[in-house]
Amino acid sequence: MARFPYQEILEIIMQHETIIVHRHMRPDPDALGSQGGLVEILKASFPDKKILKAGGPVGDLAFLTTMDTVLDEDYQGALVIVTDTANRPRISDERYDQGAKLIKIDHHPNDDAYGDLLLVNIEASSCSEIIADFYLANQDQLTLSDEAARLLYAGIVGDTGRFLYPATTAHTMQIAAMLMGYDFVPTEVNNQMNVISKRVAQLTGYVLQNIAVSASGVAKVMLTKEIMEQFGVTDTETSSIVSIPGTIEGILVWGIFVEQPEGYFRCRLRSKGPVINEIAKLHHGGGHPLASGANAKDEKEISQIVAELTEAAQLWGNKEE
Repeated sequence: MARFPYQEILEIIMQHETIIVHRHMRPDPDALGSQGGLVEILKASFPDKKILKAGGPVGDLAFLTTMDTVLDEDYQGALVIVTDTANRPRISDERYDQGAKLIKIDHHPNDDAYGDLLLVNIEASSCSEIIADFYLANQDQLTLSDEAARLLYAGIVGDTGRFLYPATTAHTMQIAAMLMGYDFVPTEVNNQMNVISKRVAQLTGYVLQNIAVSASGVAKVMLTKEIMEQFGVTDTETSSIVSIPGTIEGILVWGIFVEQPEGYFRCRLRSKGPVINEIAKLHHGGGHPLASGANAKDEKEISQIVAELTEAAQLWGNKEE
């Protein structure tokens, strides 16, 4: 069984009076759940310390948590912890390296091993699950508040797709059950996370009507700037539709390609079996074996990504046979 530096991280936390927690840009529930959950644990455990959340806008996830005002001088002598962020370019707020010490806590493949101390568990369903494990390993010295439990629960629900994704384990369910014992209403969290706007609902219909599926089970959806404007949705809102192709019979691998204002495409890639994160790495991205993101400069590069996904699907199909 792997050994993780839970105690070492706690010792470093206890040595610092100011702790600033960062997460990745364009946050999802796990980014905010792990960041906010850790901050709430530390606030409850060390009320005399200054504990801050740093990062940009959180969009429609403000019902989970919002960011603090963090001044440049706050970083002097501070401990900085970055959660749920695989590589440095994705960290929200570039001042993350201005503290006295840097800790990385993450569940993505550790391709960018930044930080003075790392807690990376790629077997965890989410970074929020790791934060819960950090608490459990040090529960004699830490306090898990109701708000921390709510945030960690939301992060786990978000990254497991309501416990449907393959990364969900028996341990994940045990952690979720433990968190549900605290004073918050899980169904309220679930409902807040599942509600979509009328605009996104209409875009869902467009996706279902316009998805292209190959004989190999590779699906592609193009969301150009014109389509985005037609439905009045933002790139952040498209995260709500990423799982939709996976509900369609015969689809094994899929990509949703969202055109950005600058002209390039954000590529949201998902799989039910073939490993796709190595493909994402070839296109300025990365992520989990079955859930990754990348960038394509134009439609020609999108065609290349689709061809690579098709090859992966065919190889996987031959292996299964």
